[in-house]
Amino acid sequence: MENKYLSTAAAYIRVSTEDQIEFSPDSQRKRIQEYADRNRIRLLEQYIFIDEGISGRSADNRPAFLNMIRTAGQTPKPFDQMLLWKFSRFARNRQDSIFYKSKLRREYGIDVISITEQLSDDPTSILIEALLEAMDEYYSINLAQEVRRGMNEKFSRGGIVCPPPFGYRTGNERYDPDPSTAPFIPMIFSDFLQGMSCRQIAEKLNQMAVNTVRGNAFEARSIRYILGNPVYLGMQRRRLSGPYPESPMSVVPALHPPLISEEVFRSAQELLQLTQKKHSSQFGGAASSFMLRGLVRCSLCGATLTRTQKGETLQCCRYTRGQCSQSHSISLSVINKAVLQKLSEDLSRLPMRRITFTLPAKEQKKGRKYIPASGLSTTIDFSELPVLLCSPLLSEAAKNEILQSLISKILFSRKDGTIRIYYRSPCTN
Repeated sequence: MENKYLSTAAAYIRVSTEDQIEFSPDSQRKRIQEYADRNRIRLLEQYIFIDEGISGRSADNRPAFLNMIRTAGQTPKPFDQMLLWKFSRFARNRQDSIFYKSKLRREYGIDVISITEQLSDDPTSILIEALLEAMDEYYSINLAQEVRRGMNEKFSRGGIVCPPPFGYRTGNERYDPDPSTAPFIPMIFSDFLQGMSCRQIAEKLNQMAVNTVRGNAFEARSIRYILGNPVYLGMQRRRLSGPYPESPMSVVPALHPPLISEEVFRSAQELLQLTQKKHSSQFGGAASSFMLRGLVRCSLCGATLTRTQKGETLQCCRYTRGQCSQSHSISLSVINKAVLQKLSEDLSRLPMRRITFTLPAKEQKKGRKYIPASGLSTTIDFSELPVLLCSPLLSEAAKNEILQSLISKILFSRKDGTIRIYYRSPCTN
């Protein structure tokens, strides 16, 4: 009996929020299925890939598209064709379109077919396809520019151009104070001007079970953002030339009522600048690498202990953001000494073992008194390790690399004054 199907195909369906005239996913799927039936093409359910509400300007942001490309490269070849409603569904970026179409056709032997933009085998079809790709990219870029132009115009008139920040809710063409969160804005500014740090304010709000607009716990950076946002003066800010850090920020009067006075806001900005200068001067000279970097964890929440502003102390990173209720502050020199002592005790109880690690050539040269110069990979007995880690000839980064190869984490409890080292296999506690 004659085979019902002549070939097997996949279908790619995409709908973005910016396109108002395109077919819905169901409509695209129906048209593609009708085309497949007419042309005796088998379209299996597992080969129907859908990206919904996603722009076609970048393939990197389309998970179903990337999954389809990965599937196409399987052996044996899973399908012979890829069916689209229009070529614009495949990509609105000529670079992506050319790259992935070429990959599918030349490497995998899979044709990309638009069911509404049929191309012949004539050489002129290459020009027609290139023209369609150029038109799709132009449409996408022009649409984005028109949308931004409209948003900028609305912004200049004080209208709503983004979701409401903490303290407000969406009203009629403006932000309205949110009765449940607006009272916290004056409190935040008042606490900051009275000497509380951003971390302390965040911790206070978390203890009061107050969440951010996204439903998350407050962090120090959340408070800094609120303190520096002129929206609470009845203003709005926006980068008119694009969402790039180098673009100038424009601030205009808005339609919503302020939650704080101009005097309070100005005083907060002065204090923020003073705090930032102090932070920069204290932290600027601290080295980024240290022997225990990324290894020491808070016994309460499990977060990593990181360097504080002065650089000579470690502290739970979640505590500094107001998300951990217990300080784990400890001097770097004290924790270094304690870890080396505990390391010596633990290793002395283990059977004689040897550890192999790799250091840059310049580190081996500096540490040749302790490390045999026998190539980049070096093997030493565990008993030699504490001596090596005390060597001033090795950099902190090199010592950290050695410890990272041996230790998975170090749990520090300030309350009990203890540390516990968790070794990587084959070492045991």
